[in-house]
Amino acid sequence: MPMFAVLAELKDGAARKITLEMLAEARRLAALSGSGSVGLIALGPMAPEEAERLAHQGADRIYHVEGEALAGYAAEAHAEGAKAALERAKPDTLFMGATSQGKDLAPRVAARLRVGLASDCTEFTLQNGDLVARRPIYAGKAFGRVAWNAARPRIATIRPNTFTPLEPDSSRKAQVEKVPIGPVKARARVAGFERSEGEMLDLTEANIIVSGGRAMQGPENFELLRKLCKVLGATLGASRAAVDAGWIDHSHQVGQTGKVVNPTVYFAVGISGAIQHLAGMSSSRTIVAINKDKDAPIFKIASYGIVGDLYQVVPLLTEEFERALKE
Repeated sequence: MPMFAVLAELKDGAARKITLEMLAEARRLAALSGSGSVGLIALGPMAPEEAERLAHQGADRIYHVEGEALAGYAAEAHAEGAKAALERAKPDTLFMGATSQGKDLAPRVAARLRVGLASDCTEFTLQNGDLVARRPIYAGKAFGRVAWNAARPRIATIRPNTFTPLEPDSSRKAQVEKVPIGPVKARARVAGFERSEGEMLDLTEANIIVSGGRAMQGPENFELLRKLCKVLGATLGASRAAVDAGWIDHSHQVGQTGKVVNPTVYFAVGISGAIQHLAGMSSSRTIVAINKDKDAPIFKIASYGIVGDLYQVVPLLTEEFERALKE
């Protein structure tokens, strides 16, 4: 019986949204295969009720790897933990998130197991029982379809916000199996984490993103965008030009050398639309571009375009959205 497994991404013991999205797709593929099951691998501490919640979201069996080395994220320790769980579960397919953590961990796991990895996938189909993935190539200008050789498991990372989590089913139960891991001789360790500003969602998980570019002219002007973010419940992004200028931290960068995002709405404010930036956000469902240059490349992919001075347009938008959301 084929198993589609998901490597959970945990934060403070709870599964992040990308985990629930991957469970939904694994559940769909398991149903298509006729007799497939869905396994979930959790590395490190889990909140007391988290296993039950993950069962409600589609997991049939949970492999919980525990050990002192997994207390916080460390690439080598987590790769060993994933390997131990995979050797126990023996799934045909493993899904991981195409997040900062997933992009760091997935190649290490694939290398340890000597199996194939398809990255940043946005669609899966079963063709004569074989899994085929669709992924963007050439900075999002085209899509490629890839398949795996006979080595198992097939590993794929999934772009966040691509699939919709299932509605929780409280009748679904999952057996939890503990998988021990011994001491890991890691060559690097995580000394600590620094929380980013505010309580905004991570860019890869956000449904609405407001990004600023070179036209912001300085760090103080990003306050205009923060006000709009606060009204919309959005996450603040930026182009590489703004980050390289030192106006905003790299954690906000969207693009080929930043984060690839897939929100419902993306506001490109004062961003010209260089191909490197488009590679990170062109799959957004709705793109709103604000630029005083009517010939800016960003308008070619924008769903809505506003030609005007951002310092006049953004405050007006913020005021209108605030008024509309109060009604």
